[in-house]
Amino acid sequence: MSHGSAASKPDFAKFVWTIVVAGGSGLRFGARKQFADLRGRSVVQRSVDVAAASSEGVVVVLPADVVDSTNLEAENCELVVVAGGATRADSVRAGLSKIPVSCDVVLVHDAARPLATVDVFGRVIDAVRNGAHGVVPAIPIADTIRHKDGGVIDRNDLLAVQTPQGFALATLREAHASNLDATDDAKLVEDLGHEVVVVEGEAQNNKLTEPTDLIAAASIIENDMTSPEPGPSQNTAMRVGQGFDIHPFSTDEDRPMILGGVTFADDSPGLAGHSDADVIAHAVTDAILGAAGLGDIGSHFPDTDPALAGADSIELLRAAAASVREAGWNPVNADCSVVLDAPKLAPRRDEMQARLSDALGAPVTVKGKRPEGIGSLGRHEGIACWATALVLSNGASNG
Repeated sequence: MSHGSAASKPDFAKFVWTIVVAGGSGLRFGARKQFADLRGRSVVQRSVDVAAASSEGVVVVLPADVVDSTNLEAENCELVVVAGGATRADSVRAGLSKIPVSCDVVLVHDAARPLATVDVFGRVIDAVRNGAHGVVPAIPIADTIRHKDGGVIDRNDLLAVQTPQGFALATLREAHASNLDATDDAKLVEDLGHEVVVVEGEAQNNKLTEPTDLIAAASIIENDMTSPEPGPSQNTAMRVGQGFDIHPFSTDEDRPMILGGVTFADDSPGLAGHSDADVIAHAVTDAILGAAGLGDIGSHFPDTDPALAGADSIELLRAAAASVREAGWNPVNADCSVVLDAPKLAPRRDEMQARLSDALGAPVTVKGKRPEGIGSLGRHEGIACWATALVLSNGASNG
């Protein structure tokens, strides 16, 4: 398979623009998956790479709050970054508004499919140039499919549709002029009465939905001998780390309760500690450092360092994650179990997971567990957290 490069752009790329849709919230993934690290490059950057190698221009549609802070590159290709809308269709329309009239073929590609190749882009483009109003790549379904109301559906009649999807520019503009919502641009084109042509997709062109999909994608890149990425090496590995932290409640009534980077402004007393005593951030930090073989949180951020008094533990986690990557390991995810009676975590769980995930650069999940009256935690003397983290070798030297 050919991943291609912008420096060796194929002839079919002329007058082609690609809209890379990367505006999702990543609710099922646990974080914005388009920014997750995939062997040294973000998921969205990898999708931009193949789009740039197959097009004259790329429009990347990002969440509005990160448009100004996200750095992307597209070698030998015009790159435009715009803010997306409330729905996928709104985001595609935002991208369409930036496509020049000189374009004759426009592609729409999901950023969450970073393993699409120049080959499949070429098949889609060629089909549009041969007269199709709309083109989708698709692959046969291997699994047995059963209807939820009973009965097996003949999988020979089914195909799994992928991206990039390709269209004549005028056709896609007409399809979106109705401002209707759709999760698939080809469906809007079909609703106009146009036939959509199916071309051969690619088995590895899967959409990243769960954290485990990221691991599978990294493995495919590692083992693709025709990719510019390194081939299989003895450094390829996954490692699991465990982290633990516990802090007693503070007697200082003015000390805030901070958990997962979120301040709880109820009647809960704060936790005592040298930094902000965020047991969740500390446990995650300990877990990723241990997974990468880099010691523990105390060796990197000692409680004897005056400069760390009152430190923001989310920033300590961010620094630890950077050290882990420098050592040749990419965090994949972390999961935390927090043992406490109060405060209630559920109302603030999404905020905590978002802050932790942003600092780690990978999904972090948080669960609250009650101590059931057992031991010091059951006597409401403090809060403890256990964390488990997975890291994946990026092929760099691990010492």
